Amino acid sequence: MALPVDNNHSSESSDRNHVLDIYPLSCYYFGSKEALPFKDETLSDRLHRFKSNYAAHGMRTCVEAVILVELFKHPHLLLLQVRNSVFKLPGGRLRPGESEVDCLKRKLSSKLSEGSVLEWEVGECLGMWWRPDFVTLMYPYLPPNVKKPKECTKLFLVKLPESRKFIVPRNFKLLAVPLCQIHENHKTYGPIISGVPQLLSKFSFNIIES
Repeated sequence: MALPVDNNHSSESSDRNHVLDIYPLSCYYFGSKEALPFKDETLSDRLHRFKSNYAAHGMRTCVEAVILVELFKHPHLLLLQVRNSVFKLPGGRLRPGESEVDCLKRKLSSKLSEGSVLEWEVGECLGMWWRPDFVTLMYPYLPPNVKKPKECTKLFLVKLPESRKFIVPRNFKLLAVPLCQIHENHKTYGPIISGVPQLLSKFSFNIIES
C-alpha cells in the first residue's frame, strides 16, 4: 500500500535548504600582496593559445565562485576588477586531472588569501556556461548540435565563515557589488556575472548580524 506523502514536511525541508546565511561586509578584513603577472597578448595570440591547449588537453573547464556578503541590508556579490575595467568572479581553469572543487579552492586561496590553501565551503553548482567554438560568445546551455564544445564554465556557491581576511593582489580590486546593480547589466559585467542574480532566485537571504 502506498504511503501518503507529507508535502508540508517536504516543502519545509526544501525551504530550509534554500536559506542562505550571509554576514555583513564589516565582518571581513582586507589587505594586499604582490601583483599577479598578466599575459600581454593580442586576441590572435590568445586564440592561438586556446587552440593549442584544446589540441593538447581537450575541452577547457573553468570554475568560478559566487560569494555573497551583506551591506546596507542588501546582498552584495564579491567581484574582482582587473585593470579598472574588466570584472571577474574569483576562480580559474582546471589543471589536467584536478577536480573542480580542488581547483576552486586553489584559485580562491591564490587570489583572495596569502597563498596558503584555506578552508573554503564550496556548495552546489548554480549554473554552467558553454563555449561551442573558438569564439568569445558563451551560452547558458549546450546547443544540441554541438558535439565538441571548447569550454565549460561552472559557477559554484561558496559560503563564507563569520570572519576572514582577504589578501588580494595589488593589480586587482575586490569589490562588493549589489545584486540589483548586477541584474541584467550585460554591458558592464558581461552575460555570466549579470545572470548571477537569477541563479540565486531560489534562495532567501538570512542576514546574520555581527
